[in-house]
Amino acid sequence: MVTFLAGGTGTPKLLQGASDAFPPADTPVVANTGDDVEIAGHLVCPDLDTQLFADAGELDTGTWWGIAGDTTATHDELHAFADAAGLDDGPRYLPAEAQTEGRGIARWRRFSGVAEFMLIGDRDRAVHLTRTGLLDEGKTLTEATAALRDALGVERPIYPMSDDPVASIIHTPDGPQHFQEWWVARGGDPAVERVEFRGAETAEPTPEVLDALADPVVVGPSNPVTSLGPMLALDGVREALADTPVVAVSPFVEDRVFSGPAGKLMAATGREPSTAGVAAAYEFADAFVLDRDDPTALDRPTVRTDTTLDTEADSERVARAVDRALAEVA
Repeated sequence: MVTFLAGGTGTPKLLQGASDAFPPADTPVVANTGDDVEIAGHLVCPDLDTQLFADAGELDTGTWWGIAGDTTATHDELHAFADAAGLDDGPRYLPAEAQTEGRGIARWRRFSGVAEFMLIGDRDRAVHLTRTGLLDEGKTLTEATAALRDALGVERPIYPMSDDPVASIIHTPDGPQHFQEWWVARGGDPAVERVEFRGAETAEPTPEVLDALADPVVVGPSNPVTSLGPMLALDGVREALADTPVVAVSPFVEDRVFSGPAGKLMAATGREPSTAGVAAAYEFADAFVLDRDDPTALDRPTVRTDTTLDTEADSERVARAVDRALAEVA
């Protein structure tokens, strides 16, 4: 068994063509939940769902978000109603007192459904409504995710990092913003003063996560701050990673990031935005997979390949490199 840590699109892209090296049934994924939001009362879990939809063969790999070919009738109608009523577009937080009321898992990230700021397809919405209904029936997020796996015919074990709420909050000169507002709605434009993982001081990794972390671990080419940071902030996770072989795939080629806001967020949180900065952030990693054009010299075993992840053939190539790195440290 080898466990992958997932946040954003890096790990799903890596695993899309990796089944020969890492059979899905033997390759659990632990997914970040700091990006989750509640919109119009239903819980949206982007990182969990990207992996679920990828393994179900349903993911829109053009956007790496949502279900391929999904319709957006409900989303479009919500915007039509808002326009007709003269209501403002964009992220509309519920009142401050509502942020800690109701179901605990959604704390500090509750948005109105008026002119919803995230594009949610109709079938995608059914997933979120089913998840939320199961939570309201008393299931944990882990149990709800297992039910969705069964419904989608997914073989791979997929675990949320915690059944407790953790919200990634970006502090900016304009005030605090949930990561999804900052990145999806604002395009990462406001300057970043600091990043807070609200709730992480009391949240706990689930027993399923701790069991999975007892096996060798692969950290996909994800954003070290907001994709992996919420997991690493949980009590016991860094310690578990220190006690097991860990291979990390750099999301950088030296100081050039493949995609997303990792560079900006690392610089804003006092880290060097580069492969060297990733290695410093992942002191628990025993080996790294770097791009063949990345000259960074690390003090740990390094396997180099073309780390582009645009196709299944790319994923297969990088997965073989990960397997070689694991063989050096496992």
